[in-house]
Amino acid sequence: MTKRVAILISGSGSNMVRLAEDMQGDHPARPCLVLSNVPDAGGLARARAMGIPTAVVEHRDFKGDREGFENALISAIDPHAPDILCMAGFMRILTPLFIDHYAGRMLNIHPSLLPKYTGLNTHARALAAGDAQAGCTVHGVTAELDCGPILGQAQVPVEPGDTPETLAARVLQAEHRLYPAVLRRFALGQRGMLRL
Repeated sequence: MTKRVAILISGSGSNMVRLAEDMQGDHPARPCLVLSNVPDAGGLARARAMGIPTAVVEHRDFKGDREGFENALISAIDPHAPDILCMAGFMRILTPLFIDHYAGRMLNIHPSLLPKYTGLNTHARALAAGDAQAGCTVHGVTAELDCGPILGQAQVPVEPGDTPETLAARVLQAEHRLYPAVLRRFALGQRGMLRL
């Protein structure tokens, strides 16, 4: 049975596009919704151009009311009956209210080789530490930020003269390969670690 995938974004949606482009042919899943917390996020127009339903729940409408925001998210997502939720640059920290509602069904991509560098500024932190390798991780979402089970990683060599921006651009290319591969496996029920 084909799995239904909701993708949550806050920006241009480049990972969302790669996921949606991959969900064709013999892929075990199809996109059912792209949702953003930013009304003018570039990824919304890209999703509509691909024929994917879109929704917006603007977090600024819920200032100081995180529970209200998350309940509105759930109300926007659940009518599409997703089997899997993919966080693809969704820049909001979610609470157990939301995470528990979709427990075991949420994936996130993070631009570091977890458990290194949870949170923000991952590329600058990798460079400051003198790391020889950077990369990205797809993990299951749990209540602890960037600490869910690791489902896949792709390494990216740090090159002489790298800046956070140049490293980020190469890591993003790796994300575009890794996330679709992990989603395909996840939709088939495979939970082992994938290394690219």
